[in-house]
Amino acid sequence: MKRFWWLICLGVANGLAHAQTAPGACGEPLALEAPPGSTLRYAFQPPSGTAAPVTLLLLPGGHGFLDLDAKGCARKLKGNSLVRSLPIFQAAGFGTALLDAPVGFQGEDGLGGYRIDPHHAQDIGRVIVDLRARTGGAVWVLGTSRGAISAVNATSRLSGEAAPDGVVLSSALMAGQPGARKSWVAHSVFDLPLENIRQPVLVLGHAADTCVRSPASLMDRITARTQGVREQLVTVTGGPGGAQLSSVDACEGRSPHGFVEQEAEVAAGIARFVRGGRY
Repeated sequence: MKRFWWLICLGVANGLAHAQTAPGACGEPLALEAPPGSTLRYAFQPPSGTAAPVTLLLLPGGHGFLDLDAKGCARKLKGNSLVRSLPIFQAAGFGTALLDAPVGFQGEDGLGGYRIDPHHAQDIGRVIVDLRARTGGAVWVLGTSRGAISAVNATSRLSGEAAPDGVVLSSALMAGQPGARKSWVAHSVFDLPLENIRQPVLVLGHAADTCVRSPASLMDRITARTQGVREQLVTVTGGPGGAQLSSVDACEGRSPHGFVEQEAEVAAGIARFVRGGRY
């Protein structure tokens, strides 16, 4: 049955991935004002076919600047695992909100050191409140790679209607580089108050991820500090591997770090956890 479900998801993913350039395939581009004088843009696709709507707020890694086009599709970071998985989540009935970097953080460094800033958490909270108003349902935050820092920032700092209902961290940045030319390169999820997180927490990593920033062996340090009402650690195996990748490519999306060629399998596991089950 598990393999059957995986094959179904893979077929849906392949079909919808080719449809991303069609009008409305990625989501409706929306904008929110965020002081002081900034604008938050995200691509929104409402949930479908479920009595209990859930929207996934997707926070890609890298510099975080997606450069969303008029159809809500990313012109940058197309290889990011969450960007690639967008049609799979939508086909599973989830709403999706693909969040772009705000105005003022769209240069070479993108979000950079802003990922650990309390104001960044507030930005994400504004989007969560907007999504709740639009859907009347739950909102989960999914952050991958450097985007996991943003997800932890929001989940650990926000409260009330601005707080997410749960968090999924994949290939989280757990090992920074102290002394780097740019100070924010040293940041990791451990720079944030993980102990404040009470929501359900799913932490994913890949056994073959050779990115020095996201060793799967450190994942248990995350849940050792979080206080989630429901928590699960998952180490994914399989896929094409990445032993021959350079140190830079090992941290890119089209590698085990981004669960390449396993997108449907990983998305199905995330869906099960979000809906109250086990990965």
